[in-house]
Amino acid sequence: MKAHLDPARPEYGLTRSALRESGRHDILLFLLVSTIASTAGIQAWQTLINNFAVESAHLGADAVGFVQSIREVPGFLSMLVIYVLLVLSEQRAASLSILVLGVGLAATGYFPSFWGLTATTLIMSTGFHYYEPLNQSLTLQHFNTFEAPVVLSRIRAVGALANIGVGILIYFMADAMGYKGMFAVVGALVAMVGVWGLCKKPCETDVAPQKKKMYLRRKYWLYYLLTFLEGSRRQIFIVFAVYLLVKKFDYSIQSITILFVINNAINYFLNPMIGRAINRFGERQLLSIEYAGMIVVFLVYAYTNSHIIAGTMFVLDYLLFNFNVGVRTYYQKIAAPEDMASGMAMGFTINHIAAVVVPVLGGILWMVDYKIPFFIGVGLGVVSLVFTQLIRTPAKTA
Repeated sequence: MKAHLDPARPEYGLTRSALRESGRHDILLFLLVSTIASTAGIQAWQTLINNFAVESAHLGADAVGFVQSIREVPGFLSMLVIYVLLVLSEQRAASLSILVLGVGLAATGYFPSFWGLTATTLIMSTGFHYYEPLNQSLTLQHFNTFEAPVVLSRIRAVGALANIGVGILIYFMADAMGYKGMFAVVGALVAMVGVWGLCKKPCETDVAPQKKKMYLRRKYWLYYLLTFLEGSRRQIFIVFAVYLLVKKFDYSIQSITILFVINNAINYFLNPMIGRAINRFGERQLLSIEYAGMIVVFLVYAYTNSHIIAGTMFVLDYLLFNFNVGVRTYYQKIAAPEDMASGMAMGFTINHIAAVVVPVLGGILWMVDYKIPFFIGVGLGVVSLVFTQLIRTPAKTA
């Protein structure tokens, strides 16, 4: 692929004219719109689910943990997406995933029970977790090692902006309609994007043919390990940080929504800077900041009795999580071009191995002492920080 980038100006090759010249304008548009739908859909689910589980389904911490583990099962099986590509293009498979996500989300409010929530979560999660590796694979295939950090960060920034819109929508819908209506409205909007993608002709650009089989390679072992640790850390944030705010500090739907809006407003401006920082300082430095900050955040979660401090840590936690794009750009720099689709699918599966176990185990340990899941998070941060120091990437070439 022709390189359009000056390393000192990573955004240079991402102008509209340069993208059209290289035939990548359509794929970037597809990725932007689809990712807006995906991130907005999962944001709505995360914003509503804890209050819905407590207030409507009347679930305890152990049941919530089980449902969250069920949510991660499709992620664990996301490696199977590589076989879907035997019959569908990556773009069509991604669009179908968005459609499934929307349908599952729209149905959630109609089943306020443990088994109902389990079923709708499984459907919603299948769509979300099959879209993510396809999205990452398409990005890493179509954009080179200078462009990819900027593109991934730009997509996240646009997704953050969409999440702000979803947060505002939920904030005002909360008083006007029940959970059933809120889930249905957002789910329908997401599903419409999936239909749009299925009706759109797949973009044709010059990328390396992908190997459509699953395999592990020894030379990628550090990527696999960091991905596994990142998945474990993510679950503690998604499941227990939000549950802490709702259960211990009595945060309402509106309060949780406001926090997510603040998070996404910060991330809209921060994410493009993260992409440029990766190009300037490298993955090792950025990931080291994430994991060092993560240790502090989880310690504060465990010991604070202030709802303001807990909410502040939630914002910082969310901010630091954006740095994990460095794990994927690290893989792009060390992997063969034909390994992108398989590597993203395998990485996503590895990311969710612990994710299937952590919510259930953490929910049980929470019943003993709510601090224990956060102590586990501290341990994950220490291990991640140590192994991050082993990151080495090839010399940059434009």
